Amino acid sequence: QVQLVESGGGLVQAGGSLRLSCAGSGRTSSYALAWFRQAPGKERELVAAIKWGGNSNYPDSVKGRFTISRDDAKKAAYLEMTSLKPEDTAVYYCAADPWNRGGAHPGQYIYWGQGTQVTVSS
Repeated sequence: QVQLVESGGGLVQAGGSLRLSCAGSGRTSSYALAWFRQAPGKERELVAAIKWGGNSNYPDSVKGRFTISRDDAKKAAYLEMTSLKPEDTAVYYCAADPWNRGGAHPGQYIYWGQGTQVTVSS
């Protein structure tokens, strides 16, 4: 069984930076790991994904501003967010895909954390 716990969310001004962490337990080293976000009234959307092996994937909305990384020895994933905008405000979730697909659809991910709130003020 895999459990994921996010941390690092908070309130930041526009243009600022935050680093989110995802601590995993159980077998995660061969899984794709991803960060999704969900704002009120909106669908959950992919922010970044990284496959076991290192290939990463970002939507255009965050490309160049966000960086995903993983440390398999620590069973952890990270999301470095820079140049934050008010529209980045959302609950951010860590997710794991046992089939290492690293895709954009939430349904591909079996394991989810409880989420951490990120609020960007203008």
